[in-house]
Amino acid sequence: MFKTSPDRIVLLCRDGGLRYGGAMQAVAFLEAPWREPAQVLAALGEEPWAVGFMTGGADGGWSYIAADPAAHLMLAPDDPRDPLDALANLGGPSFETAPEGPPFQGGIAGLMSYDLGGRLQPLTLPRHEGWPDLAFARYDALLAFDHAHSRIVAVGRGVDAAAARSRAETALAWLTLALPAPHPCNATLEAEPPGVYEAAVANVVRRIADGEIFQANIARRWRGRLAADARPLDLMLRLADSSPAPFATYLRLHDRALVSNSPERFLSVRRRGDGLLAETQPIKGTARRGATPEEDARLAATLAASPKDRAENLMIVDLMRNDLSRVCGPGDVAVPELFRLATFANVHHLISTVTGRLRPSASALDLLRAAFPPGSITGAPKIQAMKVIAQLEAPRGPFFGAMAWIGGDGSMDSNVLIRTAAFVRDTRGWRVEVRAGAGIVADSDPTSERRETEAKVAALASALQD
Repeated sequence: MFKTSPDRIVLLCRDGGLRYGGAMQAVAFLEAPWREPAQVLAALGEEPWAVGFMTGGADGGWSYIAADPAAHLMLAPDDPRDPLDALANLGGPSFETAPEGPPFQGGIAGLMSYDLGGRLQPLTLPRHEGWPDLAFARYDALLAFDHAHSRIVAVGRGVDAAAARSRAETALAWLTLALPAPHPCNATLEAEPPGVYEAAVANVVRRIADGEIFQANIARRWRGRLAADARPLDLMLRLADSSPAPFATYLRLHDRALVSNSPERFLSVRRRGDGLLAETQPIKGTARRGATPEEDARLAATLAASPKDRAENLMIVDLMRNDLSRVCGPGDVAVPELFRLATFANVHHLISTVTGRLRPSASALDLLRAAFPPGSITGAPKIQAMKVIAQLEAPRGPFFGAMAWIGGDGSMDSNVLIRTAAFVRDTRGWRVEVRAGAGIVADSDPTSERRETEAKVAALASALQD
């Protein structure tokens, strides 16, 4: 049982509970002293359906860890159900959230594979062997990590105060789990031959010149195997220490796992007053970090002023504006930020922000139906770019899809699954696959684009080879 001083434990449960559909539900919050979320997740993460959203950081925000779901959904490629209707059924009726709690107070969370786009957009996509289109679960107990105030809130939901507190205490007990001994990953990654990738880039440049598309994001693949005693969690811990990212995520299934060190938000939805506000922050434009402060500043300034990279970014901003406009009111989509320079461990990026207010009849699931898969990893026009990608790449599966949490109040946050390692366990241990892509436009140079993929994968590759 978690031990702390009594004045650090608080139960916040409204009289009579919170309304859940036509019934009543209670929520409990138990507060605990700070621990790093990556350390807690490393102790819990071998459990099937353990999930982590490491979305906090030095500038505030929240991270979330959950396990032991109340229900789960695995939607295989041949499952005939509508995927977003299946998600709605998994989540159940909506409920209110307590304003004194974290943004995510229970709901559903999980993986949307890129190949899900073949169900949501008018095209057929090949499927990545062994990965579901959807892998989501409903969580009534979770840990929320408040980075701004260095505190942990255990959240529990139930039919009454006692049930809610019991679930919160279950989550609180996760803090007592022992941290397993770390192991070196010691993976040897084999890259797709440079010539193969450069030929694919040249193919896209020709298609752009012929007027078929304006841009396509083409990815390169690396494959390898972890050391016999290493786990996907060992990679997550190394990345959290050496290359923290604002939208990192983790998901453990029975014989599969995902570790994402994503810097990119896909879609968020927040309740404001009587409406829902949507936001997306596409990344387009990349430069490697410099070896010296002077070189680093020069590379950043060159990226910020690059007509090619700004045009590449603007294409995706326009695409995302169109996607949001499908579920937002007339005149309610805006671009408050263009071409912001952001610096990460191995690269500089250009990031823009697109916002919108959802129509009263629209939900986070409607927004996903309108905008998935992310425009930044498809291209423009989206459907034709996806057709080109399917001809030039092996099926993507989880790569360049998204991980998301969706709260019972209609809120959501999600990432783009870039800087991601996908693991499959066999009799010899864990196989690993990594992909990195580049946005190809009319003046793309195949060698330069190939080098960009190497810069993007560098932090993952380094952590995997340690």
